[in-house]
Order: sequence, then structure tokens, then C-alpha cells
Amino acid sequence: MQPLFLDPCLGIWVLRVIFHPGVVLPCHYHTGTVHLFTNSGKWMYVEYPEQPQTAGSYLFEPGGSIHTFMTPADNTEPTDTLMVVYGANINFDAEGNYLGMMDANDIMLAIDNLVKARGLQPAKYIRPLPAAYTTE
Repeated sequence: MQPLFLDPCLGIWVLRVIFHPGVVLPCHYHTGTVHLFTNSGKWMYVEYPEQPQTAGSYLFEPGGSIHTFMTPADNTEPTDTLMVVYGANINFDAEGNYLGMMDANDIMLAIDNLVKARGLQPAKYIRPLPAAYTTE
């Protein structure tokens, strides 16, 4: 996962994610819209196997979408995606139980914690300017 832009104030996250064959993400509900571009490989939603997304595909998801992302185990290459997400993912297990949520702030915290734990340089991605105020 490579963060490109994370804005917790507006709830926007832009990520480049490369998925290996056989990846299945938790079922999730989107509170906002998603734009997803597929640069290489193949993926689909478990619920819609007849709609595979392949290199060159663009997918728009309206807010309120519920689905389970997966890359086929027989993919011959990694699946390279670029996603622009508004809002949060609300994640569920296979039985429909709530697992948690993920939004721009959660991603920022996870990256910062990982960088700190591994002694790495800060991750490079675009962030909005910090809050400002006026005394007038």
C-alpha cells in the first residue's frame, strides 16, 4: 500500500495498492463514494463474480455499497490499483459481525505507527495544511 493523499478532515484517502493473487478483504460498507482504477491484474467482488475488473478498468461505487474485494488465486500477476475513497469503510466478518472501520485518519495513524516501530523515515504523501485561526 502506498498512500498518495490522506485528508482526515474531508475524509478523503487516495491509495495505490498492489494486491497479490488470492487476497480477500473483509466485507465492507462504504459511507461515501469510491473511484477505483485497475492498472494491471484482475479483481472482483465476491458478490459479483460476473463483473471482473482487469487492466484499464475504472469502477465507480456510490456511497452505501456493500461488497467483498478479492483477487483470484490463479492470477498470474499482482493486481495494481489506484483508489480515491470518500468517507470510511465499515468492515464486517463472514457472519456479518462488526469488525471496525477504516478512514483516512486510521490509515495515517497506522502508517505513522509502522514507521515509528520500524525506525523508518516518515512516509511521503500529500496531507492538507494544519488547522489555522484568526484573532480578528
